[in-house]
Amino acid sequence: MIDFKRTHDCGTLTKKYIGKTVRLSGWVHRRRDHGGLIFIDLRDRFGLTQLIFDPTVCSNAHNDAQNLRSEWVITAKGKVRSRGEGLTNPKLHTGEIEIEVLELTILSRAKTPPFSIADETIEVSEELRLKYRFLDIRRGPILNNLIVRSKAMQVTRRFLDSQGFLEISTPILAKTTPEGARDYLVPSRIYPGNFYALPQSPQIFKQILMVSGMDKYFQIAPCFRDENLRADRQPEFTQIDIELSFETQDPLFRTIEELMQMIFKDTIDADVSSPFKRMEYKECIEKYGTDKPDLRFDMPLTRLDDLIERSEFTILKDQLSTGGCVKALTLKGGAKLSRRQIDELVAFVRPFQLQGLAWMKRTDEGFTSNIVKFFSEDLLNELGSKVEAESGDLILIAAEKESIVNQALDHLRRHLARAFNLIQPNDYQFLWVTDFPMFKLDETTNMIESEHHPFTSPHFDDMDKIDSDPLSVRALAYDLVLNGYEIASGSQRIHDGGLQQKIFHILRMSEEDIQEKFSFFINALSYGTPPHLGIALGLDRIIMILSNTENIRDVIAFPKTQKASDLMLQSPSHAANDQLRELDIALEPSQITWV
Repeated sequence: MIDFKRTHDCGTLTKKYIGKTVRLSGWVHRRRDHGGLIFIDLRDRFGLTQLIFDPTVCSNAHNDAQNLRSEWVITAKGKVRSRGEGLTNPKLHTGEIEIEVLELTILSRAKTPPFSIADETIEVSEELRLKYRFLDIRRGPILNNLIVRSKAMQVTRRFLDSQGFLEISTPILAKTTPEGARDYLVPSRIYPGNFYALPQSPQIFKQILMVSGMDKYFQIAPCFRDENLRADRQPEFTQIDIELSFETQDPLFRTIEELMQMIFKDTIDADVSSPFKRMEYKECIEKYGTDKPDLRFDMPLTRLDDLIERSEFTILKDQLSTGGCVKALTLKGGAKLSRRQIDELVAFVRPFQLQGLAWMKRTDEGFTSNIVKFFSEDLLNELGSKVEAESGDLILIAAEKESIVNQALDHLRRHLARAFNLIQPNDYQFLWVTDFPMFKLDETTNMIESEHHPFTSPHFDDMDKIDSDPLSVRALAYDLVLNGYEIASGSQRIHDGGLQQKIFHILRMSEEDIQEKFSFFINALSYGTPPHLGIALGLDRIIMILSNTENIRDVIAFPKTQKASDLMLQSPSHAANDQLRELDIALEPSQITWV
């Protein structure tokens, strides 16, 4: 029987092991033939160790080593020895030693990989990397991200267990509910024509657990949403799901802040200060144009409606007269930008439906721009003071419908921060955004919709406006934002069945819809429901930030593409006819799409 059991991994051995006989197993990372001596860098997930094959020490092992190629799997037994003066590799933990091989066994041969595993600097298309994900993981960066992910999950479990939370698994085959995105449906063989839905979140289940008296629940939960994808979204994702009874917002915030501190400290040794900043939704939108601002740099938006009304700038005043708004941001040191560079910024905002930007520079001599003529000297000084522009700064002004101005300036603000290196590395700025609107109006259908989901409690101070002015009602909802990403979302839940019914009616749900989709939930609420609240943290997005990547696919072992396909498995794929017949499903030729 072949002995391939390791005595050590490839990232452990140092000078203190010199003279010991060891066995290592792993992949051939690199092979170098130096005229008689053969060197092999052996790799496993822990690191690299150099093997040396000397024909004068063991000719059999040396002969076998001549045939070795990249990514072959081998086991080697030998003695640890010093590399010698001037031959050490300070970049490796094992860089002071090498293994003088006495026995070599080839465990598995490998085809030539479609891209280099040893050289991480070679650019490889993401499509090819995803097709050969098992090789891409070997290259190192993805492996390191998955190690961070594992550590974060273990920290989460230890911490929440220490706080008295119970880890409870909820069903994957569930019932379709309105969570804001399309469900993935699973046909039932036993009940033809009926479907399960994969959960967009465990929302209903965790609330029913509170009704059940579980008090404190958590789960590292797989979730599924059939939605258009972006760099920070996947059709299947993982969230740290938390719910607790008889508590309010502040204790929950403290718990999450402590959890974040532990995750960051134990995974990347980063210190996070608390308490986290807080900002109401309304102020957040006004000041940054988004409910997930990046606070690593200071470039707030400033409303100029009143000042523009007092100017002679007709174009901007026309926007105000049609219900628009005027906002500005100040780029510190931006006065050095050329006209061509400013024109590039104007072009940058056009995809966000903003047709242009007005601008002016502030210098030691005053303000310069072709729009200065529309302002009196007093108005210019007031403008400069209001947007906190000093000599050497650039003021950029946008006027349009408020949602367009906010979206465009939010993107411009982030773009400027990247372009002008305003973001410090290893800076983690957390923000609680609170008091979201309870409802929003769909501009296409003119129907009221939930801002978060229909199980969120209205703000206690706004209960009297639910019937008369629902769009002005705030919700007891909150998001946790980190460096421009929403990493968590939660709310106080409705624990009164009558109020829950009222919210369903405001959302124009018929009694038939309520009974069909939520009769079990309404029934549960009628048996004594404690006040409860909860939150769901996006594990994948947190790991993105910990791993310093902007692509969520970099932190998931086997992700989907932006078109929701798995290139390694070649899925989604067609089902066999006998499977479809068993499920009582028939496809028309026009319904078949080849992936």
